[in-house]
Amino acid sequence: MDETTHTSAAQGRSGPARHRVVIIGSGFGGLFAAKALRRDDVEVTLVAATPHHLFQPLLYQVATGVLSQGEVAPATREILEHRANTRVLLGEVTEIDPDTRTVKARAPGRTAPFTVGYDSLIVATGANQSYFGNDRFADFAPGLKSIDDALEVRGRIFGAFELAELETDPVVRQRRLTFVVVGAGPTGVEMAGQIAELAHRALPGEFRGMDTRAARIVLVDALPNVLSSFGDHLSEKAKRHLEKLGVEVRLNAMVDDVDATGIDIKQKDGHHERIEAQTKIWAAGVAASPLGAQLAKAAGAEVDRAGRVKVQPDCTVPGHPEIFVVGDLMSLDNLPGVAQVAIQSGRYAARQIGLRLDGKPADPPFHYHDKGSMATISRLSAVASVGKLRFAGFAAWVLWLVVHLMYLVGFKNRLTTVLHWTVSFIGRGRSERAVTAQQVFARLALQQDAQESRAAENAVPGSTLRR
Repeated sequence: MDETTHTSAAQGRSGPARHRVVIIGSGFGGLFAAKALRRDDVEVTLVAATPHHLFQPLLYQVATGVLSQGEVAPATREILEHRANTRVLLGEVTEIDPDTRTVKARAPGRTAPFTVGYDSLIVATGANQSYFGNDRFADFAPGLKSIDDALEVRGRIFGAFELAELETDPVVRQRRLTFVVVGAGPTGVEMAGQIAELAHRALPGEFRGMDTRAARIVLVDALPNVLSSFGDHLSEKAKRHLEKLGVEVRLNAMVDDVDATGIDIKQKDGHHERIEAQTKIWAAGVAASPLGAQLAKAAGAEVDRAGRVKVQPDCTVPGHPEIFVVGDLMSLDNLPGVAQVAIQSGRYAARQIGLRLDGKPADPPFHYHDKGSMATISRLSAVASVGKLRFAGFAAWVLWLVVHLMYLVGFKNRLTTVLHWTVSFIGRGRSERAVTAQQVFARLALQQDAQESRAAENAVPGSTLRR
């Protein structure tokens, strides 16, 4: 099947074609850029590897049965339905050609790639989980960057309790009831806190052959503090609260190895420890999308150690003012990889395109307005750093609820999220506990299938196999 080329609707009309803006990625950067272009006389094409916009800060609640995947991942088409100048294409972009001003993408289940031409390009493909060169750890310790990840982790967590109920060997049972979370940033802290609440508050009384409160939850990080970006005061408060929940906090501890039955860590003093644990969750480290390296090579740009593209102060690629890189994929002023950076830089890039088309001077260089950081520890307790304010406890938790509700897309999602929060935080239930074997094992099966496909293609030079 031949490669196809998608043209804009404007090219099919008489008269001059409208300016073509292609946005790669449907995360915060891409989505808010598309929204910001709604009144401009442009043709917007958003190309994304998934058909949904992911509210990644709440993925851990999908993994622990608080929320459904639909509440944190509404369909991108539905969000942009009333933007008449915008269309959405499903496909993972594999190549950007700055010379021909085209992007090439592949859709799942489709052999032939397709290409889309652009006049302006906004690249917002975000970041992936990083295992710091030990990608084999992923087989045993899934990350938390996608809906697939969250559903797999949910299956592993709830499945661990189910399998522990069947065990008669106390050693094997304890291994199944041990959960290790690697990374004490916001995601790791929130995940460890929620697993502790599951074991100590939501599940006790449901199992007859064991006490879920015997579960062991271990939080591991190579740094000396949890939530290190929040400052020493809030970091210590968070650590004390986690320990009160029953979480073992292991700091200054590097991961040496991960396998099917446990994890090996090395303390700062050189002491090695083996933790027998069936369930490991990786929440440490991120690496830029591989598209960043491809773009940098094609455009003659540079990438930093994390693979992010080094951009100009206006978020453009050096020598290519028509290409903007925003969010987690851009390297600029050591900005953090957080949602607000993506939102603000996406809006900024869209505005510069509009100003150019209107013949107006560009805005000053991009400046990030830090709106603060928040993380929940458990129900009714969080930490917040907003400007010069540092506070913890119930007030911080309420602020966390309000802010996250504001950024959820759609009234329906906000309403159902509030209802699920009420069930889980005021009551003690979990509304989303359905798990399947497919959720747990599909990722590894797909990886094996992909490896076999590549091997088969390599065995027949010049052939294209359709699966």
